[in-house]
Amino acid sequence: MKHPTNDPTCGVCALGAGVTPIPGGVVYEDDLWLIRHAPPPFGVPGWMTLQSQRHVPGIAHFDDSEAEHFGPALRHFERVLEQVTGALRIYTVSMNESFPHFHAHLVPRYAQMPKDARGYAVYALQQAAGNGEIQVDEGEVTRLTAAFRDALAANPPPR
Repeated sequence: MKHPTNDPTCGVCALGAGVTPIPGGVVYEDDLWLIRHAPPPFGVPGWMTLQSQRHVPGIAHFDDSEAEHFGPALRHFERVLEQVTGALRIYTVSMNESFPHFHAHLVPRYAQMPKDARGYAVYALQQAAGNGEIQVDEGEVTRLTAAFRDALAANPPPR
């Protein structure tokens, strides 16, 4: 969905507008949020990215509708992702450094993690995959992406 605030120089806007293809496709989309699987190289199967539809630099700059719906939507997305992946918990971080457009990483923390990563070390796994230090089953990425998409279609976040 191309939002009226789309910034043609923003990589996150390009994904939301369909200018840049999303590997695996859109997982969930409404007027406020878009969810996609993180791009390859895959550090953790089920690593999702939640982004705002509106070009906004971060949570502190959400409009009233985004602020009102963010907490309930995030809680819902994390609960469904836990159920779909069987993860022990979902790590969530948003720094918005690569592009000043709100996006958060929702990373399943499994009982067994590559390199026994815990906490912030999990966020280095994508780079480790790119360096060939770890291998993630792409079939599992595809399966989890489809399962999360189907679960959210059947049970979308509250509005």
